[in-house]
Amino acid sequence: MSLPSVPKLEEKLDKEKLDEALIQQARFVCEQAAIAAAEWRGLGECVAADKAAVDAMRAALMSLPISGKVVIGEGERDEAPMLYIGESVGKGVGAEIDIALDPLEGTNLCASSTANALTVMAFSPRGGLLHAPDLYMEKIAVGVEVGADVVSLAQTPEENLIAIAKALKCKVSSLQVCILERERHESLISQVRSCGARVQLIPDGDILAAITTTDSKSGVHAYFGIGGAPEGVLAAAALKVIGGFFEGRLVCRNEQERVRAEKMGIVDFSKIYAMDDLVRSDVIFAASGVTDGSLLDGVRFEDDGVSVHSLVMHEASKRIETTRARLPLSHLSQPHLYQPHQSLPRSAPSG
Repeated sequence: MSLPSVPKLEEKLDKEKLDEALIQQARFVCEQAAIAAAEWRGLGECVAADKAAVDAMRAALMSLPISGKVVIGEGERDEAPMLYIGESVGKGVGAEIDIALDPLEGTNLCASSTANALTVMAFSPRGGLLHAPDLYMEKIAVGVEVGADVVSLAQTPEENLIAIAKALKCKVSSLQVCILERERHESLISQVRSCGARVQLIPDGDILAAITTTDSKSGVHAYFGIGGAPEGVLAAAALKVIGGFFEGRLVCRNEQERVRAEKMGIVDFSKIYAMDDLVRSDVIFAASGVTDGSLLDGVRFEDDGVSVHSLVMHEASKRIETTRARLPLSHLSQPHLYQPHQSLPRSAPSG
């Protein structure tokens, strides 16, 4: 079946600012990916869920009247058959757009029907987003209440915690830091706890973790740790709109990754990227819920349609809104929605 019609876009685009139609189109793309991924919720099929999201997101992007380029996404061309870094998407007309994307943030979360699986993407005018390979990135994020230039990757975790406590006028023991539960973070977790701060461990989903630092009611004051670089760029895009602070530093685990990065012009691996280095221009951030979570509800399948809960944000206008789209079953991009599933090889990619 064909995809639902997409909002029309004026062919001329201010190089510094994005327009209303692109905001709606970004949401449309995330909605389609979320619906496709949600079909695989709770079935234990990480690969199938991720493939469904990638296929649907790419199909939606190819339907848009844009000249889009994936600058940070599923991996290099030899690793990712679709939505690879450098891939051109859209109809090849209209606005020239850089795209950062994560078709399914939390493949394991979706496969186990656990909270906070999302589909996420960002649009920016050409040249507006960091062009980098799919490496790991060391990250730190705090909300606007902490303020800019308070924390830095150049400081130790202890120094950052003392600075956050001073900015918030509280004790370090009152702080809570969100960290991905990974073996590579054992030392970091120990350092944070030895300072007296609390640690909230999460299984996946560090885009949401960074966003959560901006919510004063969340009880999370900072996000520390190493995760994917695409997720870092997407988190920076969100915080640039909401307000907050984010820094990232690319991490090469081996010589092969170093060579890949150098081919893209990245040679200084000690460089700390501020938000304005990662997101250099106006940006649209969009996300749709796949499973129920703290930010968005998951996709709802009903007899007469499907509903999707989404968040869209635009830096230039400071627009932040959540929407609930309801689509008839005839508009689904996955026509086999209620048909038996064909199992794919199971895999649990680590974040």
